Amino acid sequence: MKTLIAIPAMSWVYTGFLQSMLELDKPNAGMAIQQNSMIFDARNNLAWGAMNNGFDRVLWIDSDMRFDADLLTRMNADMDEHGLEYVSAWFTGRKTGAKACVYKSIKWNVEQGKVTAKAEPFEKRMDGLFETAGSGFGAVLMKTDVIRAVSEKYGPPFIPLPYMGEDISFCWRAGQLGIKMWCDGSIRVGHIGPQVFGED
Repeated sequence: MKTLIAIPAMSWVYTGFLQSMLELDKPNAGMAIQQNSMIFDARNNLAWGAMNNGFDRVLWIDSDMRFDADLLTRMNADMDEHGLEYVSAWFTGRKTGAKACVYKSIKWNVEQGKVTAKAEPFEKRMDGLFETAGSGFGAVLMKTDVIRAVSEKYGPPFIPLPYMGEDISFCWRAGQLGIKMWCDGSIRVGHIGPQVFGED
């Protein structure tokens, strides 16, 4: 099993992220960083590389995250032990009082020319695995087959839907295909802003 560690970035990365990445246990993993001011383009390029270079899984890590060295090991264990296709860590936005970036519902619809879009976050973290409607892509492990399925149905998988970011748009598309998405609330990562924001 080969895993691509996929890092979309703009023009630089945080030193805290770099330290976490250097310490990360990377069993049978390759790494690719894609710099692009349009993050959805970076994600689409990384997705294409994973599908076309024999990777079985993709660990998406944003360049403003802090995480423990066993992040990939624990997420792989979740997938292997429970037969999952998609698992995210628990994280919040990067400001004081920010809500979770893990969602219990994602709704997107067009009716009579009007677009409605809403992602409702979980209010509280749960320990262990729980099913979600999707998550931000700060720390997500998925099978490459998920990307392939979304691409075959919708084209480039990370093109943003109106009024939604590229990551939530991907999750909405995956949900339309019946793909189950999970979060392991015991795996927490920090979102770097003026300070590292987490549950505490």
